Amino acid sequence: MPGAHRAWSLDALLLLVVVTWGANYSVIKHAFNDIPPQPFNAVRVSIASVVYLVSIGVARRRAQSGGRSVPSAFYTSGRLTSRDWRDLLWLGLIGHAAYQACFVAGVNTTSVSNAALIIGSTPVIVAIASAALGRERIGKLHWTGAAISAVSLYFLVGRGASLAGSTWRGDALILVSVLCWSAYSIGSMRLLERHSPLFVTGMTMTIGAVPYALAVLPQVIAVHWTTLPVWTIGSLVLSALLALNGAYLIWYMGVQALGAARTSMFSNLVPITAMTVAALWLGEPLSATKIACAAGILSGVVLTRLGGRSQ
Repeated sequence: MPGAHRAWSLDALLLLVVVTWGANYSVIKHAFNDIPPQPFNAVRVSIASVVYLVSIGVARRRAQSGGRSVPSAFYTSGRLTSRDWRDLLWLGLIGHAAYQACFVAGVNTTSVSNAALIIGSTPVIVAIASAALGRERIGKLHWTGAAISAVSLYFLVGRGASLAGSTWRGDALILVSVLCWSAYSIGSMRLLERHSPLFVTGMTMTIGAVPYALAVLPQVIAVHWTTLPVWTIGSLVLSALLALNGAYLIWYMGVQALGAARTSMFSNLVPITAMTVAALWLGEPLSATKIACAAGILSGVVLTRLGGRSQ
């Protein structure tokens, strides 16, 4: 059953992404005490872009040297068309530059509950858009899993959250970031049919990083980098390498293999990881209600994956 083994291996890698992204919230929140959010993020995205470009170059040289074969996740020989370049351009601007700017600004100006609730709508938005565009067939079991996860996520982080009042600007920015991420996830599927996740993710991130970094450059220059704690610099580098390089690559390997709708369901597990890390690291209480909601979200993801295999 090599196909089933590969599917479960990909599930395990996507769960590793969930852990990385969930823990990343606590890491960057701590770093924001020393660096403003936008300069931190601009440098983080720039580091990740350089790593991607180097990796793309290494993978291409190895594939063209006639030596060992390079896995399709890292290199494919498909020719870039003019449409491919147009797609890379708009995906980079929407899925990286706009997404990163709105997400960081939104988290900085709204509550954690509001942000988590809005971000939790991503799988539903991706599934509806994928079905409407005819990109994926969304079965009943998938919709059932999405509904269970959404309801559980609401009871986990949504009760008591207010989508009005003083946080409305942050709420709006988070919603825009969700729309950007959803558009990127769906829009990248055509490219991923012909090109490797490493190339698509790396090129779009680099394209998005250039205008983003230039826009934030005055803030980056204003930071006193030489006086920052070693922990803060280390967290910036690790966040780039793990949350943007490793996690993004695995995520879009999932989009390539499973589709945007089914892969996006794993994002519902990120609040669970963030909650667990906060309980272990920051000592925040872990109630029975939170555990029950976490179980509901996990059940929804499992139903979604089973639904994908049964079609």
